[in-house]
Amino acid sequence: MDWIDDGFVLHTREHGENAIVATLLTRERGRHAGLVHGGMSSRQRPTWQPGNLVRVEWRARLVEHLGTFKGEVLAAHAARALDDPLELGGLSAACALIDGALPEREPHPAIYDGFVALMTAIGHEGWPSILVRLELGLLQELGFGLDLEKCAATGVTEGLIYVSPKTARAVSAEAGAPYADRLLKLPPFLVVGGAAGIEDVLLGLELTGYFIERHVFWPHNRPLPPARERFLDLLRRQAPG
Repeated sequence: MDWIDDGFVLHTREHGENAIVATLLTRERGRHAGLVHGGMSSRQRPTWQPGNLVRVEWRARLVEHLGTFKGEVLAAHAARALDDPLELGGLSAACALIDGALPEREPHPAIYDGFVALMTAIGHEGWPSILVRLELGLLQELGFGLDLEKCAATGVTEGLIYVSPKTARAVSAEAGAPYADRLLKLPPFLVVGGAAGIEDVLLGLELTGYFIERHVFWPHNRPLPPARERFLDLLRRQAPG
């Protein structure tokens, strides 16, 4: 068995003295792992950095086996983000979240496309808001999408500033006022588009994080990835006030 595909490195772990097991996000095969012989060597280590896009060849005797990877870098996103702690933190958070959330060997082309958008945007103005949208897409893809189109209580489509933690549906300012302390905040850019400042991005990540933790990680007795919380800490330090 063998195939060739492009994939983003999500995670690596050491295996034996000089090998690694790398997990990639591919368009056609989803999250897929493979053994890289010599992956710890100085020659190969730069290839298998989380966030990098690689063209990979996978080989195995049987499809259910771990198999082996050979790859070459197509886009060294990890190196591009290395000098900016926030960019590197966002890249690491996205890789860790997708690695922890997606089932193995199950195609999710929409998530792959969202990941492409994020990796392309990192380094450009406004890129953190794309991470929020990637997380919203992840919830949608896994069957836990949020309904942000209209108020769950009144049906209005304007003045949506809350989300119900129970129903994952938007709530208007007027309908939600009596329960504001029990509702999640909905940043405007997720409803009407436009620019998103750091405070709005933080609200968006708190919103998506609540549902990802509740529906994706808690059922498997796992917390959200620490890399995601480290990224939130970096964002909080840059927030005004």
